[in-house]
Amino acid sequence: MQAMLLAAGFGTRLRPHTLVRPKPLFPVLNRPLLDILLDMLEQAGCGRIIVNCHHLADQVRQAAAVRPRVTLQFEPVILGTGGSLRRALPLLADRPLLVMNGDIFHDIDLRAVYEYHCCSGNAVTMVLHDCPRFNSVAVRRDRVCSFSAPGPGEKLLAFTGIHVLEPWVIGRIPDNTFYHVIDLYREMARQGEAIGVMRADGSYWRDMGTPEDYLVLHHDLLTGRAAIPGRAPVATPWLRGEGVELAGEAALEEWGCLGDHVRVGRGVCLRRCVVWEGTRIPDGGTFCDMILAPHLFVSGQGGEG
Repeated sequence: MQAMLLAAGFGTRLRPHTLVRPKPLFPVLNRPLLDILLDMLEQAGCGRIIVNCHHLADQVRQAAAVRPRVTLQFEPVILGTGGSLRRALPLLADRPLLVMNGDIFHDIDLRAVYEYHCCSGNAVTMVLHDCPRFNSVAVRRDRVCSFSAPGPGEKLLAFTGIHVLEPWVIGRIPDNTFYHVIDLYREMARQGEAIGVMRADGSYWRDMGTPEDYLVLHHDLLTGRAAIPGRAPVATPWLRGEGVELAGEAALEEWGCLGDHVRVGRGVCLRRCVVWEGTRIPDGGTFCDMILAPHLFVSGQGGEG
């Protein structure tokens, strides 16, 4: 089993945080998302995992350096989802490739996805679910029909960012150029080629594309609605890392997460916040529904009511 994890994007909707840390390295319950996703791939039986990188690539390289199964693919320019796959083609064995976006949190069974594809005869298998906010793929039974309005007997589903495809499909992508893999799938669907569907309804899935989604993910993890795969659910509304310091009259309300070596100043109130490791929050102020990190306090930025 081989896989590719896409981790090269800029994460513009998560600025200013992605100016200092790439989105796949955002902490989830104080663990980088990249570590969680790589654990899932390794536990599913992946012998080789390619991770592409571009934005803040040195951080991605350092995070993956301890994993012998991972091969880093540095891209001097952004190539898009399809262009990255095409660049990786010489590194792949002649067998199906599982591809996963590096900015999603989920508990989908990746081994089951891969085995389903291998038994299906499909050129491509897309993992889809019913998520109205993202529903954009028209399907009929177990086949993708189009990426536009559904026709008679079709329904719209959402792409999870997980798919499996044959190497010869990747070979159809133009080499050394920016290209979206969905553009290839759109053309294949038009020509009636077999793009299969595996449904993931009932699995937990969250795109971490915005600050709001990142906070909702933590709400779900801290209230028992979701759990990191392979780990027991968190049993506390506030998770504290090592070396956390709460000064006098500091208050933690509702739910949230404090990274390692965080200092919360005197009289501070935190409500529905994720605080990254090493953050030192000055005295006073109320912070609600926020990602708090060291770079936010360099210029003494304050809280929100």
